[in-house]
Amino acid sequence: MAHYKAEQDDWLLVYLKYLLFVFNFFFWVGGAAVMAVGVWTLVEKSGYLSVLASSTFAASAYILIFAGALVMVTGFLGFCAIVREDRSCLSTYFCLLLVIFLVELVAGVLAHMYYQRLSDELKQHLTRTLAENYRQPGAADITTSVDRLQQDFKCCGSNSSADWQHSAYILSQEAEGRRVPDSCCKTVVARCGQRAHPSNIYKVEVSAQAPAEACRAHPTPPHPKWEAQAEGRGEAEHAFSLAVRPHRAVSGLHEAAWGQAPAGGRF
Repeated sequence: MAHYKAEQDDWLLVYLKYLLFVFNFFFWVGGAAVMAVGVWTLVEKSGYLSVLASSTFAASAYILIFAGALVMVTGFLGFCAIVREDRSCLSTYFCLLLVIFLVELVAGVLAHMYYQRLSDELKQHLTRTLAENYRQPGAADITTSVDRLQQDFKCCGSNSSADWQHSAYILSQEAEGRRVPDSCCKTVVARCGQRAHPSNIYKVEVSAQAPAEACRAHPTPPHPKWEAQAEGRGEAEHAFSLAVRPHRAVSGLHEAAWGQAPAGGRF
């Protein structure tokens, strides 16, 4: 009986060991994915950093790389602890897991609390950058980044194409009559930004009140066919009222006569 119980405990330990190994493997893969995202951001999206509001956004890529490396080191320590079955390594491994979990929890709460604020600050800074720095001397990197940003994300301006109305470039003679930069065009050709239309430009600002005001200022005249139908309908109603009027008079006389009749119903 004791031998059977010992074998059962051994099987339970083996099961827990392989379960921890599988968990640690996915944990390590997750860390590698986070680190890869950070590296990809630095390599492929580094051109966008010049139009971002502050160094905090640029540092986020380095934070991802550091977090991914920490998770991978912790996962490697977990592999060693599982293989060697060292109690001290297992204790260190679980302590690091707890620290990583707490850090991720705090980061998630802070991101939820400050997400809207950071988003608004980024939009304001980007709008100011479009107005003051685009196509200006010494701002070639910003110009390239904005053009690439608008083409990659199929957008025009920070919120809409109306953000370009106060741009120093658009108001200058260098724009050659453009209402938005050519990078706002769905099909980029020379001077395509001169025609700001939804069929040609991404995210064109359209006022919802303008059509209503235009309709009130210039009401649409009725169609001649509708006027003829309305006139004919009015004439028909007038003729019908004239034809019914004698019948209504006769009916009124009958009602008056019956009202003056004796109780027996005869005169």
